[in-house]
Amino acid sequence: MLFASLSHRTSDYRAMVEQVRSRCPHLRETVYIGDPSWDALLRRGTPDLHEDFWTRRNELSCDDPINIQYTSGTTGFPKGATLSHHNILNNGYFVGESLAYSEYDRVCVPVPFYHCFGMVLGNLAATSHGACVVIPAASFDPKATLEAVQQERCTSLYGVPTMFIAELNLPDFASYDLSSLRTGIMAGSPCPAEVMKRVVAEMNMAQVSICYGMTETSPVSTQTRREDDLEHRTGTVGSVLPHIEVKVVDPVDGVTRPRGFPGELCTRGYSVMLGYWNEPEKTAEVIDAGRWMHTGDLAVMREDGYVEIVGRIKDMIIRGGENVYPREIEEFLYSHAKIRDVQVVGVPHEKYGEEVLACVIPADPADPLTLEELRAFCEGRLAHFKIPSRLQILDAFPMTVSGKVRKIELREKYALQDGPARRERPD
Repeated sequence: MLFASLSHRTSDYRAMVEQVRSRCPHLRETVYIGDPSWDALLRRGTPDLHEDFWTRRNELSCDDPINIQYTSGTTGFPKGATLSHHNILNNGYFVGESLAYSEYDRVCVPVPFYHCFGMVLGNLAATSHGACVVIPAASFDPKATLEAVQQERCTSLYGVPTMFIAELNLPDFASYDLSSLRTGIMAGSPCPAEVMKRVVAEMNMAQVSICYGMTETSPVSTQTRREDDLEHRTGTVGSVLPHIEVKVVDPVDGVTRPRGFPGELCTRGYSVMLGYWNEPEKTAEVIDAGRWMHTGDLAVMREDGYVEIVGRIKDMIIRGGENVYPREIEEFLYSHAKIRDVQVVGVPHEKYGEEVLACVIPADPADPLTLEELRAFCEGRLAHFKIPSRLQILDAFPMTVSGKVRKIELREKYALQDGPARRERPD
């Protein structure tokens, strides 16, 4: 049985259902909420059915699998993280608590509901606090998003950094009234400091929060708080949420590292998934015997308990025996006037093992950055082995359906291409 919610576009919903019905041989009937078919379904309820409901309810546990949430696939093939009611409802609740949500909040959610960001931080964080959820469009549209904030007087706005960048770079951005905003969430990938500063100053989001986590942890492990200063919001991913533990370990021997020293970030608690669906071997690779989830992210824990993400183990570039963290270079390059967005990846090099490739979306497509300008900008400000030796000018990055950049695709596509700089649009 399929349920669909009605709106003023009733015919569109019916047309979509009819279009796919032939591919769903086990679909017996469709019920539209707010339609006579919904009323008919309610009338079919009997005391016997209600008794059966309670019998079935007593057989269930909040720790049973309730959701198979596929990972974003930014570094490889997506896997099915199996989550429980206990996982996702608690995580949504505590994120909403950190944002001080109440029935007076209106949350604009332009991120997909079929990923943890929209499902947990959007729906569950809002509904567990009585807040209203505003859906600006069927898929992300920067103009529709800002229009929704303005028209619905939203108090909170969500997005991955690339979404906020797209909104800030609309030609008519200054014409939108965003004065109702006070908070929001930026998550999904590292947030450039310059972007965060603009969000706070130009979008009125003084209490915007950075959330860090992964699908496998339902998803949030650490979060900045609304009273945090700008440095903590731009330099860290916050501190651990209630009832969750985090630690930083040596990636080789697993020994816990002291505060101030880099290592792999691990998390444990109610938020850790049950496992990858039907993949016990893959599960064992990331969850150890102590139920610690190994994130694959390299982090440093500060003395005050706030966590800095310095890179990802899979993204780390090994150049001439030196470890290069792309995020550090990206943060630096964002300050260049000719760069609107940038992603740094490592590609093979005969002599040094890997070389640094900067993929750049120019601020002005008519005046793109040159490799010579890029290297001159970095000279004396970055270590020589961190300076990009190759530059790729793009109109857009290859993205996952949830709005994250697929770095693995950038590496694969440009690994074997010759020449220091090219310009093209990703397929």
